[in-house]
Amino acid sequence: MMFMRPFTLSCALALAICALPLPTLAQPGAPAPAAGTTTSALPNPLAAPPKPAAATAEAAPTAAAPVLTPLAQIPGGPVAPSVDAAAWTLVDMLSGQVLTSSNGDERREPASLTKLMTTYLVFQALKAKTIDLGQVVPVSENAWRTGGSRMFIEPRKPVTVDELIHGVIVQSGNDATVALAELIAGTTDAFVERMNREAAKLGLTGTHYADVNGLPNPQHYSTANDIAKLTVALIRDFPEYYPLFAIKEYRYNNITQSNRNRLLWSDPTVDGVKTGHTEAAGYCLVASAKRGERRLVAVVLGASTDAGRASESQKLLNWGFQSFDTVALYQSGKPITTLRVWKGAKKDVNAGFLAARYVTLPKGEAPDLALTLESKEPLIAPVLLSQPVGVVKVSLKGQPVAQFPLIALDEVPLASVFGRAVDTVRLWFTRR
Repeated sequence: MMFMRPFTLSCALALAICALPLPTLAQPGAPAPAAGTTTSALPNPLAAPPKPAAATAEAAPTAAAPVLTPLAQIPGGPVAPSVDAAAWTLVDMLSGQVLTSSNGDERREPASLTKLMTTYLVFQALKAKTIDLGQVVPVSENAWRTGGSRMFIEPRKPVTVDELIHGVIVQSGNDATVALAELIAGTTDAFVERMNREAAKLGLTGTHYADVNGLPNPQHYSTANDIAKLTVALIRDFPEYYPLFAIKEYRYNNITQSNRNRLLWSDPTVDGVKTGHTEAAGYCLVASAKRGERRLVAVVLGASTDAGRASESQKLLNWGFQSFDTVALYQSGKPITTLRVWKGAKKDVNAGFLAARYVTLPKGEAPDLALTLESKEPLIAPVLLSQPVGVVKVSLKGQPVAQFPLIALDEVPLASVFGRAVDTVRLWFTRR
């Protein structure tokens, strides 16, 4: 048996040498790939007529921070309209791309847009079943005496969670907001702590809450980009409650109040989301519209008039829909390539994405996309399901458009001792 080991190793060495790939010559002037990666071109799946956005896009995991990326400035691409407001942002929800933004990270008073976070936490509580829609809520004197816009709840008049939610969303009732905050957290201060914790989870790095309603306070601020992220998370995580934001009017305590979002009446594709106004904040509006399978979210902060925030939001939405396409680049769970695996029971692994990948582009430009795969090299077994194995980079006319982390769609366990020995020798020669 002692004589078998050298013989076995010799066989392994011989097999490995015979199986070595022939060396390839680099093209003159070609850039060398980064250490530890191999760069290769991928075919453009949209070179044929582009596929429209899928009707059933996979949602990101609940409570995950939405990832919004600025759209590249494509040569000859659409020119964004001028907007009469202090700050604004326009986002395509499917791709997560910001189509245009101005002062998007500037801290500003959010006024009643604050109630987007309030409703996010209320919907969380409903999903967790710590409260329910039919639950009767005691109205404290603190809630009853809250100033500003009101639902007109009263301490001795029964009111349900469902009624209070309508009062917050449709009537922007500060009193309803306080009542819900007290129900969920005991006090408004404790609820504000929850708001700030949730803001951190959602990646709202430019946001800090000091109250539940958005009344003026130096420590109460947000940004257009953060409000867009929060709105995307709200629509994505609670689709069953989002239709509440399209309700045009609500009657409580014999008082009918209209939703202040004018676009609900003038544009049938608009189905939300929230208005806000204080003297310091100006007129603010988060508007969302769905046309076909695309949804855009426009955030306008600091407009000079009520009519102005509506018209400027409409301008942004129309421009976004008319100037861009959002197309499905890759489907969920379908391999886009196979990668070589060393020292594994299989010689390669399928690689792709667990969620569909979309890109937003100037209209008609999808066939001109260039795609590049940067894969990890060498990829050594064991390879785990969903293990990162590279990145797909997307560009148009030399400008980066998006990049998507590539993952393994299969598992590859370790090879036998002999198989690992063979690949060890082959790697040694290949990488010299």
